[in-house]
Amino acid sequence: MSSLTGKVAIVTASSRGIGRSIALRLGRDGAAVVVNYVASPEKAEAVVTEIIANGGRAIAIQGNVADRADVTRLFDETEQQLGAIDIVVNVAGVSVFKPHVELTDDDFDKIFSVNTKGAMYVLQAAATRVKDGGRIVQFSTGGTKMPLPAAGLYAASKAAGEQFAFALAKEIGHRQVTVNLVSPGVTDTDGLIMPQEAIDHLITQTPLGRLGKPQDIADVVAFLVNDDAHWMTGQNLQVNGGIL
Repeated sequence: MSSLTGKVAIVTASSRGIGRSIALRLGRDGAAVVVNYVASPEKAEAVVTEIIANGGRAIAIQGNVADRADVTRLFDETEQQLGAIDIVVNVAGVSVFKPHVELTDDDFDKIFSVNTKGAMYVLQAAATRVKDGGRIVQFSTGGTKMPLPAAGLYAASKAAGEQFAFALAKEIGHRQVTVNLVSPGVTDTDGLIMPQEAIDHLITQTPLGRLGKPQDIADVVAFLVNDDAHWMTGQNLQVNGGIL
C-alpha cells in the first residue's frame, strides 16, 4: 500500500480498543492523527505519545460524537491544528445486551444517542469537511448480519448507521470521496463483556479459529483509507474471521 504521509485523519473513540489500534496504524503509515476521546485524556495522550515516539504526528481532542457542537469543534480544531482533513474513521459506539423485554427507555436513548445520532453528526461533518478524494469509514457490527440474543437494540442502532453510510456514498461520490463500513465480529478488547462459554462457542464457529484482535480491524481500515481502495465505496466489510 502507498503511504499516508501528508494526510490528516480523525479517528473517533481512539483512546482505547479498536480505535486505539487504528490510530496507531494510521500514524505508523504516515498520517497526522487526531486521537478523539470523551472522558479519558490520559489514555488519549498515551496514544499520542506512542504515535510520536514511532515518528508520527498526533494530537488529542476531546469530544462526544452524540453532541453536535462537540463534533463541529472536533473538526474545527483538527483543521486549525493540522490542516484540511483527508480521512475520518468513526469508531465511537456504546453497547447494551439485554433480552428485548427488559429494554428500557434509558437504554434506547443511550444507545441511539451515540450509535445513531452520533453517526449522523460525524458523517454530516465528514461529508462537508473531508477533501475531495478523501476517505470516510463508519463502524457497524456483524450483529446486523448475524442476530444474537440480547443484542437487538445494539444491532438496530448500528443498522441505522449503515444506511446513513450507504446513502452518503452515493451522495458524495462525485467528489471521489469513498464511504465504506467496517463490521467487526467479536473482538478481544477490554470492552468485551460476554460469558466465557459464549466466547468459546463463537470461537468454535469461526473458521479462522479465534476471536478478532484490534489490529485485525486496524489492518482493514488501513486498506480502506489508502489510495489502493479508491474504487471501493458503499461497501460493508465483515471483519470476523469468517463466522458469517
